[in-house]
Amino acid sequence: MLTDTHCHLADPVLNPNLPAIFADAAQAGVCRFIVPATQRSDFDAVLALARHPHVHIALGIHPWFAEAAADADLACLGTLLQQHPRALVGEIGLDFYGKQQTAAQRARQNELLCAQLELAEQHRRPVILHNLKATAAIVAAIRQTGFTQGGIAHAFSGSLEEARLLIGCGLKIGIGSLLLNPTAQKARRAAAELPLAHIMLETDSPFMLKNQTNTPANVRKIAETVATLRGIALTEIAAQTEQNVAQLLAFQTA
Repeated sequence: MLTDTHCHLADPVLNPNLPAIFADAAQAGVCRFIVPATQRSDFDAVLALARHPHVHIALGIHPWFAEAAADADLACLGTLLQQHPRALVGEIGLDFYGKQQTAAQRARQNELLCAQLELAEQHRRPVILHNLKATAAIVAAIRQTGFTQGGIAHAFSGSLEEARLLIGCGLKIGIGSLLLNPTAQKARRAAAELPLAHIMLETDSPFMLKNQTNTPANVRKIAETVATLRGIALTEIAAQTEQNVAQLLAFQTA
């Protein structure tokens, strides 16, 4: 069995076709899914997916929506985390890509991240972290808030040194669809060289694939690529990454 630890099944591109998406995933051996929210307006759609027995959800506000996020949105998130004790916190994080960002915009992202890390710590939930060109700031935010619940550094595309910093903060490293691009050298090196105990598999569907809709079934291709890069069997990749997912979700039965 394999798990897609990051798929946006509430997205309008995927949501109307869930029976077929689940069937295709099952045929590929992908039988569990973690679905994050990105803003308050999709909390309800993500919550609705929790009725599926193999779907685990996360609630949070993505850094792309930091400027529009209000205190009421954070209050809503806190209430929903209280009401849904099996929900992770995510997709949260920082996105510092692009020279057009102002210092004030980055500061607002950081403020929102810290507030959500504090909620996650309060409710003892792991997080799903978006990180683009912001590893040092994310590590600083984790240390500043005293966050200790772990989670996933999603869609990793950085250096081994960055990965080790994030692992030192208790995070697993999300290896995703970028790996299917033969020129993605940093992602491929991370998949090949990081300890397997610190790796998660994900698609970030429906995104990340050029000119086609990504789906959770592609986790199998990602797992096969990791196995090839490491020179080990697919069964070994599946066994260890599923153990990693079980550790991530252990809070649900604590």
